[in-house]
Amino acid sequence: MTTIGILGAGQAGSTLARVAIAAGYDVVIANSRGPETLKGLVSDLGPRARAAYAADAAAAADFAVTAFRYTPDDNLPVEELAGKVVIDNNNYMVWRDGNYAEVDSGLKTIHELRQERLPTSKVVKAFTHIQFHERFLIRVPSDTLPAVSRLARPAGAPDRKALVVSSNYPEAVELVTRFYDDLGFDAVDNSPLSESWRSAPGTPMWRLHVDGQSREDLIRNLQRAQRIIL
Repeated sequence: MTTIGILGAGQAGSTLARVAIAAGYDVVIANSRGPETLKGLVSDLGPRARAAYAADAAAAADFAVTAFRYTPDDNLPVEELAGKVVIDNNNYMVWRDGNYAEVDSGLKTIHELRQERLPTSKVVKAFTHIQFHERFLIRVPSDTLPAVSRLARPAGAPDRKALVVSSNYPEAVELVTRFYDDLGFDAVDNSPLSESWRSAPGTPMWRLHVDGQSREDLIRNLQRAQRIIL
């Protein structure tokens, strides 16, 4: 059975753990405060989940998720993640993160910076434009579900949504494509990481992130993106 190491137990990390378990994955989840603080969450997630320190979660993982924003001084388990695919679901939000000159100038994307912090891992941008919380405007009862659950559909469904995946490593794209499919989504490859700005906040595809978009619409909107240099 595939084990996912989820580093970060906030809304994104805990919600992704829940949907992954429902799809048949095992999860080892970690936060910055220690596994003893995650007893309630793990109990709620059930027998396929356990808590660990970040290094142990990374070591146990077949692939991992960094479910927290990028900072230059991240204390990451580099050795334990060596050779592994690492999903980065971070977005660059200046109002929250401050400015990074390399990103503002267009020299690099935030995900390329994460790749530099994990030089022996295979970083892949994924799950960055789907919400892990309920819809802000509740219209129908299903809107109270996180979008990663609410928008999921079986393969071949006419209203199936698509999500972006970007990486410098084809094998990372393939892994996330399978993971997306297991969770109920199609994938659109927008590689390499240097192109991942096309799915950043404020781009044409981002404007449809609340209720999702088809594969064809996502491809079209990625092509329409124009890079803004600050």
